[in-house]
Amino acid sequence: MNTEKDFSPLTPNIVRALNDKLYEKRKVAALEIEKLVREFVAQNNSAQIRHVIQILATEFALSQHPHSRKGGLIGLAACSIALGKDSELYLKGLIDPVLTCFNDSDSRLRYYACEALYNIVKVARGAVLPHFNVLFDGLSKLAADPDPNVKSGSELLDRLLKDIVTESNKFDLVAFVPLLRERIYSNNQYARQFIISWIHVLESVPDINLLDYLPEFLDGLFHILGDSSKEIRRMCEVVLGEFLKEIKKNPSSVKFAEMANILVIHSYDLIQLTSMTWMREFIQLAGRVVLPYSSGILTAVLPCLSYDDRKKSTKEAASACNHSLMKLVTPEDDEDDEESQTKSSPPSDGTPSKKEGDLNGKISTRSLICSVLCSSDRSAVTLDLDGIVQVLDRHLHDSSTGMMTRIAVLKWLYHLYIKTPRKMFKHTDSLFPMLLKTLSDESDEVILKDLEVLAEIASSPAGQTDVSGSCDNSDSKTELHIPGGVRDGTFYLTGSKVTDLSPSTPSMSSYFYKFMINLLKRFSLERKLLEMRGAFIIRQLCLLLHAENIFHSMADILLKEEDLKFASTMVQTLNTILLTSAELFQLRNQLKDLRTQESCALFCCLYRSWCHNPVATVSLCFLTQNYRHAYDLIQKFGDLEVTVDFLMEVDKLVQLIESPIFTYLRLQLLDVEHNPYLIKALYGLLMLLPQSQAFKLLSHRLSCVPNPELMRMVEDPKAPVKDKRLAQPHIDYSELLQHFDRVQSKHLEVRHQRAGRSEHPDRKL
Repeated sequence: MNTEKDFSPLTPNIVRALNDKLYEKRKVAALEIEKLVREFVAQNNSAQIRHVIQILATEFALSQHPHSRKGGLIGLAACSIALGKDSELYLKGLIDPVLTCFNDSDSRLRYYACEALYNIVKVARGAVLPHFNVLFDGLSKLAADPDPNVKSGSELLDRLLKDIVTESNKFDLVAFVPLLRERIYSNNQYARQFIISWIHVLESVPDINLLDYLPEFLDGLFHILGDSSKEIRRMCEVVLGEFLKEIKKNPSSVKFAEMANILVIHSYDLIQLTSMTWMREFIQLAGRVVLPYSSGILTAVLPCLSYDDRKKSTKEAASACNHSLMKLVTPEDDEDDEESQTKSSPPSDGTPSKKEGDLNGKISTRSLICSVLCSSDRSAVTLDLDGIVQVLDRHLHDSSTGMMTRIAVLKWLYHLYIKTPRKMFKHTDSLFPMLLKTLSDESDEVILKDLEVLAEIASSPAGQTDVSGSCDNSDSKTELHIPGGVRDGTFYLTGSKVTDLSPSTPSMSSYFYKFMINLLKRFSLERKLLEMRGAFIIRQLCLLLHAENIFHSMADILLKEEDLKFASTMVQTLNTILLTSAELFQLRNQLKDLRTQESCALFCCLYRSWCHNPVATVSLCFLTQNYRHAYDLIQKFGDLEVTVDFLMEVDKLVQLIESPIFTYLRLQLLDVEHNPYLIKALYGLLMLLPQSQAFKLLSHRLSCVPNPELMRMVEDPKAPVKDKRLAQPHIDYSELLQHFDRVQSKHLEVRHQRAGRSEHPDRKL
């Protein structure tokens, strides 16, 4: 430095001492500067004071020579001490050069800069707050300084500044938040620790309402929460916990909508529990305000529901979120926008008056926030139904989705079909294939929920559309078609004298028929599904929907099924369910007494399809107490191809006859005079059986029949009819026998064709 240059009012001795490499000499110079400035203060000579500060800043603190910079820093600190309270007038000139030295490459110089700024701030106290942003910016850099001495010095300055902010009520939060939002994304752990500590301090100051600005830096807080340092994560958790407490106390001032997406974005592994906890509170406090973000919330929540006990807390929080969010969806969400706006009539200013709030002081905080947030915003809040359905559909399609998540998805779909059926049916065509595919799921619970959704679709009035084209699926070669047709929502039977279902049968949507057709199609394509879950699925459907509808529609569809082997297998399955399932008790009773036109129509419908399986047809006749017709059918068995499978079915029928289902039939054996064809039919079955266990079982049963002489009675055409089923006016048994013959002829023809192909594989039929 040029010592000949005029630095007045600084004396040459002061200038030389400030440039000295020894700290003690620079300190002596600082004391001289302090004395000089005090004199100027006493004289009220502000011009000279500014001149001294300018010289120390430009010629020393910002000098190229390191010792000069050190002298400048201690000189500026001395000026501040001398000025005392008056330093407020000169703070910019004092602070700026010191902050510039924070970036110096020399760690000793950075330390001296911290020391100088500490002295300046200590003297000025609250007067430095207008310069808080530049101070915070400088300190945030020193917090990550590699030199421990510099870091220690910055920590002292940091504590001093925090004390000043805590004591003052003039902190400019609006000006500070943009800087905080910028600095909070630092990846340095020390800088993150510094920022978290400041947020914690500001949040604890009563006069500073940091909660209003939480949306500005909440994203950054969650970034820090994912830090690898356990200590930083702990600090961040404490800060977030304090904010959450504040949110619960003052929910009316919280900007829930602005923060909802932030929580969704940060629902990954490390911070998932905190995110879910916040999300749960947001949903419970904000109510319908979060509905527009529901698809994002579900994206975050649903995978957590399949967590094991290692993440039990996260799973429980996610489950609470899911449950609370589902409760927010109401029938109002099924209304068109115009309808909802017409119904909603918010107050003129959109918020309740203070007087009204005072009168309702006994209302809970949660009720109050609902009135503030929901009543004024209900007309503006719309359910993101398209987004929700897209998320649910994606989880159903994903094969890696856990069982509990799949169950939750299906519960959501069921809930949406209950609460918003009109809007949901717009999505049914896209959802329907996957819902059918889900019937092949490994979990019984998933299948049960899936059936509930399908049953709701099938029975919902919102799905009542033109049935004529609802069951067509031209792109499938194996599509099943309903025979006859549908009129006024009910089946009519081709060739039947009865065309109405029971008046008690509930109306079904067009999707009911589509469902039955595609369910049978799926059984046809996946025989393992039919074998393993077929009975379970059909029984559950009989509980969820009207059992008569289920059997009526399936029988009609199977009547025109081209795959006769599948038709026979399906009839056998349906027959077993009909005869053995507790869910079909009412339907069995309806068929047992064919006293009404409707029950006769049902019998005829079932009979025509049951003809695909001769033994099942006989069992249906036994169930309906059509014993003479059963005997007539058994007489025709002699013309059929008796296979091992056929005999096994007869064997099963004998076992069923011994079951509780046919208790009434066994008791009727006591009345030989009025049930001769029952006994003849049973003897017919006995003659079909080889010498097996079933043969012995049935033979033993028949040996218990009283008055065996009556078995040899000769039919007298003029004798009065004894069998109570012979005079049934609603059923043409001759036509039914002819139908049985036609169906069995088709089966025989198909078997011959198959045999021909097996003998001559190269021959084209």
